[in-house]
Amino acid sequence: CVSFSARQLPREGLCETCKNTFLYLVFITALPSLSVAAMSSTSQKHRDFVGEPMGEKEVTSLAGIGDTLGGRLKEQGFDKAYVVLGQFLVLKKNEEFFKDWLKATCNANSKQSGDCYTCLREWCDNFL
Repeated sequence: CVSFSARQLPREGLCETCKNTFLYLVFITALPSLSVAAMSSTSQKHRDFVGEPMGEKEVTSLAGIGDTLGGRLKEQGFDKAYVVLGQFLVLKKNEEFFKDWLKATCNANSKQSGDCYTCLREWCDNFL
């Protein structure tokens, strides 16, 4: 098949795999401000949370926080999502500080703390 780069995109003579790669390169070169992180997938739970006001949502409505971590957070007084948001804001939306706090408070792993941080950061971007 034909070799190509994002700077020299062929229009014909591509196998199916190369066509898909070509379309991907066209997509990413057409949107230079779109980061890889923005293209990563998020859970339905994340999308639901960041798509509407927080209100009185339970702490388990946060991405990355299931029943086990939610129970541990509730034991520490963080029973609602807005209480965790308050801690997030007290920590000045700092990723490292928030993730460390979540790990120390409820023994969240890296993925869980990262999902929760991203969820709260995006919610703040949408509503604050």
